Amino acid sequence: MADLDRSAAAASPAGEVRHRQGTGEDRFPTTVAVGNRPHPDGAERRTQNSRNPSARRSRGPLFAALDLGTNNCRLLIARPHEQSFRVLDGFTRIVRLGEGLSTTGRLGDAAMERTMEALRQCRNKLREHEPAHVRLIATEACRVASNGAEFIARVQRELGLVLEIVDRQTEAALAVTGCADLIEDGTSGALMFDIGGGSSELAWLDFRGGRPKRQGRMAASIRSWQSLPVGVVSIAEKFGGVEVSAATFADMVDYVAGHLRQFRGRDKLRQMITEHPVHLIGTSGTVTTLAGLHLGLERYERQKVDGLWMTSRQVDDTMAALLNMPYERRVAHACIGRDRADLVLPGCAIFEAIRREWPTDRVRVADRGLREGILISLIDADRAARGHKGR
Repeated sequence: MADLDRSAAAASPAGEVRHRQGTGEDRFPTTVAVGNRPHPDGAERRTQNSRNPSARRSRGPLFAALDLGTNNCRLLIARPHEQSFRVLDGFTRIVRLGEGLSTTGRLGDAAMERTMEALRQCRNKLREHEPAHVRLIATEACRVASNGAEFIARVQRELGLVLEIVDRQTEAALAVTGCADLIEDGTSGALMFDIGGGSSELAWLDFRGGRPKRQGRMAASIRSWQSLPVGVVSIAEKFGGVEVSAATFADMVDYVAGHLRQFRGRDKLRQMITEHPVHLIGTSGTVTTLAGLHLGLERYERQKVDGLWMTSRQVDDTMAALLNMPYERRVAHACIGRDRADLVLPGCAIFEAIRREWPTDRVRVADRGLREGILISLIDADRAARGHKGR
């Protein structure tokens, strides 16, 4: 692909929610499949009755999931629907909470203020909907910052939100749960990767002994996992992300590759890929941005990106074109924007290191992740508890 502004044809599987780059609010279709069901068209809109707490309770409990990462603050509020869940409301904002963390070891004042404002809006949405089941998590930035726990305490004190700092294994398992229904039927396994702002999670799923029937149980098939202490923000701060030469990009890839050598079962996974049907599945702004560029989208369209298959050659061509794209053009591109223009190439370097370590013919793009994994886990637990009470 010589010019990323020109269109390219591709399939467009349906899916759930993706925010427009650089904006605050998510734009919602209706339903996220919990299994391999289609995603119905049309949105569930709030009415006067839906604002009434008793009316909402009569239609079943609401569930909410918040993911506060190094780069983004994301919220989803949903209601179970058949074997799926239907998104009612949500919020996404790039806050860059981990800005400067790799050099100072602390969350910066400006970053915390940006994040507090985003969390305040999330708090308002939670108050409006009054979900019965809530899980609010914080990941790498709050895990490693010397003042991370102090910031979490401030959030609780000032906003009344109780955030849970999850460990890396929990983060990887939730990402797997959120993306599991995009793993191809009949495959022997998959390597799922989630490129974050401050860390990147990898999980090797091995189905040769049987594949779980429920999406909420997919994490039981994780044979090996790793949390890399590298993400788009930390790579950008170490190598730069505005002007990235081919040599700088190669240095980024080599740096990430050094961390991948610690992956437990590294050689066995490579052998499995050569002998069995295995594919990559990627969830992150990096991978979804690449997909949008590959499709030649004039603006990001989540329903065309989530579930998209890209061949290794298509990824190569799109990355090459992106590497040749000047920073100003990245800023102006509707699928990138100013908030991601300095982060997309560091993210590509992480993706490229993974591809070189474990080359597969195809990668599936997932515009879903931790929030969806949290919701699925909460809904599964609630259904199990209701079933137990009913016996």
